[in-house]
Amino acid sequence: MRHLRAVTATALAACVGGIVLLPTPAQAAGSVHISKIYYDSPGRDTRTNASLNAEYVQIRNTTRAAVSLKDWSVTDGSNHRYVFGAFTLGKGKTVTIRTGKGTNNATTRYQGRTNYVWNNDRTRPP
Repeated sequence: MRHLRAVTATALAACVGGIVLLPTPAQAAGSVHISKIYYDSPGRDTRTNASLNAEYVQIRNTTRAAVSLKDWSVTDGSNHRYVFGAFTLGKGKTVTIRTGKGTNNATTRYQGRTNYVWNNDRTRPP
């Protein structure tokens, strides 16, 4: 299983720079990487589905080929994990993983959670 680790927002550069998944030679130059973490949804944390879905992680494919993300996972510092089912990220495309509930499609996946995942204070828990 491939892992994309999203520990904290301040560690985003480290995640992108340190845990970039390199493509196979067939995928040519580029990578599949975390491109953005929106770790604190705007407004009060009310745990409504809209508020939960305003918290998200984006993964970008900069390779020259589509990449299957089946069984790849995104995990935070507290070991909250989202595992992709059958899903292919097209070349040059981005997928957004939202915390709350919704209908999965080609650009957005939903974790189906009822509580926030990413640490609002940008610090990693002990």
